[in-house]
Amino acid sequence: MTDKVYLVDDEPDLRRALERLLQAEGFKVESHASALDFLARLPAEADGCVVMDLAMSGLDGLEAQQRLVTAATRWPIVFLTGHGDIRSSVQAMKAGAIDFLTKPVKAGELLAAVRAGAAQVREAAELRQRFASLTPREREIMRHVIAGRLNKMIAMDLGTTEQTIKVHRSRVMEKLGIRSVAALVSVAQRLGVTPTGTAS
Repeated sequence: MTDKVYLVDDEPDLRRALERLLQAEGFKVESHASALDFLARLPAEADGCVVMDLAMSGLDGLEAQQRLVTAATRWPIVFLTGHGDIRSSVQAMKAGAIDFLTKPVKAGELLAAVRAGAAQVREAAELRQRFASLTPREREIMRHVIAGRLNKMIAMDLGTTEQTIKVHRSRVMEKLGIRSVAALVSVAQRLGVTPTGTAS
């Protein structure tokens, strides 16, 4: 599978130069001249790393990132900026950005950041695949577990035995490749799975 990069920058010359650099490294590149154009063409699931200019006409990079966060879509973003802005960089990193690089960006730094983003995309895709292997009952029990409910309580709620809950719970952990409830909660957050008793 070829790693994909969405390049979003309103400077045509820089956009073409970065596109050539990324393609030369084996990435599949889709370029956009504005954040609005990028957002309008997004697939439902994050399938690539985003390299985005911070200061663009119309919608800027931070505003575009906020829209992605609001939509609960975890896109790894590498920001580019023409001038160092500590406040913006802190805001971007807190919202989950991979890196915040100053123009003119060094090829090595950009490629390292993009590779890190591409790795996140692959991990997320694998996690979604693992989650898809859960049965409806296992997903139901997962929601109870991340709500902090004990096996006995879950069994009473679902009208089954505590031993049955233990078996299903073990299968959930095995299929997702995790060993602790803390890890399960983290995985659920990444997948957008809500605890039982809350809105889906």
